[in-house]
Amino acid sequence: MSGDGPVSQVRAEARVWLDVPYAEKDAAKSLGACWDPSARRWYAPEGRGAQLQAWTALPGLPDPLPGEDRNFGSGLFVDLIPTSCWFTKVRRCVRPADWDRVKALVVGRAGHRCERCGTAAEPAHGLWLEAHERWSYDDTSRVQTLRRLVCLCTRCHRTHVGFAEVTGHCPQAHAHLRTVNGWSITGADAHIAMAVPNLAGPLGRGLVARSEHPHRHRSRALPRTHRPDPPPHRHRHPGPHHPRHP
Repeated sequence: MSGDGPVSQVRAEARVWLDVPYAEKDAAKSLGACWDPSARRWYAPEGRGAQLQAWTALPGLPDPLPGEDRNFGSGLFVDLIPTSCWFTKVRRCVRPADWDRVKALVVGRAGHRCERCGTAAEPAHGLWLEAHERWSYDDTSRVQTLRRLVCLCTRCHRTHVGFAEVTGHCPQAHAHLRTVNGWSITGADAHIAMAVPNLAGPLGRGLVARSEHPHRHRSRALPRTHRPDPPPHRHRHPGPHHPRHP
């Protein structure tokens, strides 16, 4: 029995690991790919490397990612995002396989727990761990800069801007914001009113929150009918890929 651990470790180290995007897992599995639950990775069993070569894992990413500031931001706070930056995601700017590599790094270095509330993934209950992007915004240069990636659970990530409204989870988002920060309803309403004046009081419980630094950038845009179309933002990404925006 004493030799089982080292032997198992040697076998794991000798494996041909695979980077398989979630959308391609069935295709890889049909060609013989196997899942290692302890390592949480796909691998090619002996004799199947050639068939699975398209998913052969690339070298691991550095931690922190180039240009990343892991001290940027803490806690779960209501945040305003410039309208021209809505729906901007690194995930849409890189290959699925590369995003999975980034996510694996972010979730792994967090010990497979949410960095805000400490929750572990519970797929049976629809609770996952996700990579959340933290950006800074510069109105003068009109540059949106990715500063950090953080591991959040579904409940914390569900308080992302707009998402709670779209999915009908506003009450749950408000309740989770209170729980994570130890706030009363009054305290949470006061925080929301300070960050988003037009969402004060009960209306604020239909909040849109985001995990961000308390001294955050704010964009107080004019109503759309009175606001000229802004020029496209330039994007800077600290990871191995630099998303380009037309």
